[in-house]
Amino acid sequence: MKTDLVVIGAGIAGLVTANRAAELGLGVVVLEKGSDDRYLCNSRYTGGAFHIGMRSLNRPVEEVKDTIRSETDGFVDEALVTMLATEAPRAVDWLRRQGIRFMKAGPRDWQDTVLAPPALPQPGLNWEGRGGDTLLRTLGGALEKRGGRIHRGVRARDLMMEGGRCVGLRAERNGETLTVEARAVVIADGGFQGDPDLVRAHVSPVPEAVRQRGAGTGGGDGLRMAAAAGAALRGTPYVYGHILCQDALTNDKLWPYPWLDELVMAGLVVDRTGARFVDEGRGGVYVTNRIAKLDDPLGATVIFDRPIWDGPGTESIIPANPHLPRVGGTIIEADTLEGLAEKLGIPADRLVATVAAHNAAVDGGDTAGLTPPRSTGRARPFPIRKAPFLAIRLVAGMTYTMGGIAIDEHGRVRREDGTPIGGLFAAGATTGGLEGGDAIGYVGGLTKSSVTGLRAAEAAAAELGHNGLDGSGVGR
Repeated sequence: MKTDLVVIGAGIAGLVTANRAAELGLGVVVLEKGSDDRYLCNSRYTGGAFHIGMRSLNRPVEEVKDTIRSETDGFVDEALVTMLATEAPRAVDWLRRQGIRFMKAGPRDWQDTVLAPPALPQPGLNWEGRGGDTLLRTLGGALEKRGGRIHRGVRARDLMMEGGRCVGLRAERNGETLTVEARAVVIADGGFQGDPDLVRAHVSPVPEAVRQRGAGTGGGDGLRMAAAAGAALRGTPYVYGHILCQDALTNDKLWPYPWLDELVMAGLVVDRTGARFVDEGRGGVYVTNRIAKLDDPLGATVIFDRPIWDGPGTESIIPANPHLPRVGGTIIEADTLEGLAEKLGIPADRLVATVAAHNAAVDGGDTAGLTPPRSTGRARPFPIRKAPFLAIRLVAGMTYTMGGIAIDEHGRVRREDGTPIGGLFAAGATTGGLEGGDAIGYVGGLTKSSVTGLRAAEAAAAELGHNGLDGSGVGR
């Protein structure tokens, strides 16, 4: 098989890349390892919000840049900051021109650009006919009209390199090897959250104690191939995800929603000894990662009381109160902290002391003096003193991995010395350096995937000599 451009993966990043490249006159082939017509991937499961750092992407560019810098504590290279901030609105406009519909889905500013039809406001997984499913079917149909083709049931295995340049790949279909000669390759096969060995190496020592909160189809094939071709990797230790009830490991109605982030940010989280181990105020994505990295990831429990349950517990988009108990989530309850500790198997004296220290710090406005310190910038911590006292055992819910293949602002895959590998590009969740860092900053998967998909397609077209682009590979 020969083509101008071969794209690995038919999620949002891959289909944006493929459609834009076809618009620019390239012959395009997409390889998707899922064999069904409605193959599963995170893009199909998505809640559909396009945002940057849980803020509107439609704000002034300098404000958006500041959000990215703040969320990631300066981890993202400045060229990539500029790319995301300036190109996000263009990516949404481009999607609209493909027939993708958006809507304002709520009062928060980050809800101003949400795929339609929106996700249903109920627990569990509900994707059929919703925004992500509709987007993939629309973009898939558009690609076929442009002369491109999606080959399902094909898994990419190795990149073909000549003289330091990527010239195609080898793939597997029904146990047979398929060779695709291409002038350029775009890796867009998602993260590595679906591969236990990679998760163990980078994210958690106990992968089976982390709940997949997405399709789990990202197996890290592209990351491995790129690394073998000399690509640098960036920011691999962290994931985007949310805190879930531990019962989600066996109860599918408890993932991807309701998440427990608001309860955690208002209450406190302890390990099996009754001690805090994380700054709960850093938010759900941060705490999710810190739970995943414990030697005992299933040893984390959130402690709260009735005012927290009846307040912050009701405030998420699909809140734990009332949904969690309705679909089988376990809430442990006792009239005293000592009684709660007994039910949890936690030393009572330690739990009582931890809660007392928490309450004193909250009352005195000095949560920064706790061990570990407790920040208050994202959410206000509540005292825990009104019976009944409540607890929920936690599990880290992993949606996608934040780190991966290093790229420049044109989607070109970079070597360790920063130079691009000719003919090789990457887009979406397989890329690294756009989220994460030690702040574990979440920027936004749909936005990242759309922007990098456009940029990769345009840079590939420019490299291959097609028109409609300026010298940087950006269409005008």
